[in-house]
Amino acid sequence: MPLVRIDLSAHRPPAVRRAVADGVHQALVEVIGIPDGDRFQIVTPHDPDELIFDPNYLGVDRQDVVYVQITLVQGRPRELKLDLYRRIAELLAEAGVRPEDVVITLVENALDNWSVGNGIAQLVELGAVAGTGSAG
Repeated sequence: MPLVRIDLSAHRPPAVRRAVADGVHQALVEVIGIPDGDRFQIVTPHDPDELIFDPNYLGVDRQDVVYVQITLVQGRPRELKLDLYRRIAELLAEAGVRPEDVVITLVENALDNWSVGNGIAQLVELGAVAGTGSAG
């Protein structure tokens, strides 16, 4: 059950913001294998001066950054994560975001760090999540 935070410039139209959110979710479904209905996202538009970034850090030419932070249960292999980054960049490019402008971070935690309602740790009861290959 990933929780996705997307921070981007307010000058991007609502349709583009939705396409970005849809693209991130599609990548999680395709690459990680999360269920299609497992969608929890926070999309926050910002004034351009609120998004601070180095335009050339590590040799990448950034102009209008879209930050994607995905909190998810730990245990997925490195190759799956690398595939996820590539797929998100591809899908966001289809939404009009330059791949150079896509900054992605994963924040991993354990099954017992999640409650998705009713004060219950549902993922503990479930015992495993998509893409991890084993119980948490």
